[in-house]
Amino acid sequence: MNILDKIVANKKKEIKHAKHYTSYTELEESHFFNRDCYSLKESLLHPERTGIIAEFKRRSPSKGIINDKVTVKDVTTGYAAAGASALSVLTDRDFFMGRKTDLIKARQANNIPVLRKDFMIDEYQVIEAKSLGADIILLIAAILTAKEIQTLASLAKSLGLNVLLEVHNLEELQKSINPNLDAIGVNNRNLADFSVSVETSYQLAEHIPNEFLKVSESAISNPETIKQLKKAGFQGFLIGENFMKQEDPGKAMRDFVSFL
Repeated sequence: MNILDKIVANKKKEIKHAKHYTSYTELEESHFFNRDCYSLKESLLHPERTGIIAEFKRRSPSKGIINDKVTVKDVTTGYAAAGASALSVLTDRDFFMGRKTDLIKARQANNIPVLRKDFMIDEYQVIEAKSLGADIILLIAAILTAKEIQTLASLAKSLGLNVLLEVHNLEELQKSINPNLDAIGVNNRNLADFSVSVETSYQLAEHIPNEFLKVSESAISNPETIKQLKKAGFQGFLIGENFMKQEDPGKAMRDFVSFL
């Protein structure tokens, strides 16, 4: 059982508990549930923003603690001020030290799209994401069937959410494409050994249909990489660890952006 299998197995238990603790009706009665979501496309393509989806992440299974000394409000507002097009907030607790309240705090403090970064396998999580104030959900092709992707994406669109599909290879991409997706993200991290290579994005770029936004995820630590990815057709760039490993992630992003 690899780390992804362990996360999914744990996620099933977590969802079962959440359903017992908070009903669908309670989720739908939340403060955020009926708000209109910000458009990922409009924000990524806005000329005054960077295309960067800046991530708040305390730890990861591969690196351990990255930064547990900063607050989600300080970091995400710092990202937004530095020109982030969107924010990514981890909500998985057991493997990433994320919290659902992190997403709520990020939503309350910012007026750009917020992605719920989690391992989405159940319709309950999609409704929960809307109730927490998310604008975007992540669907990971490696843990979902084509039918599950279609079902979850369709529900998300019915709620007004944006959908980012994450793929790691051509097989995942080809099985997963459907009209309910807004963006396709290429994760440059190999899930088997956690090695990273931006070449994955270059290899898949031409296979992503142009009707979808193209997002490159992980392995981006140099502004020159973004310039090259733009030439390859990418409009979005998810960066987390490169900023979060610094004492002041917002300042780290400002410094990074100054070279774009």
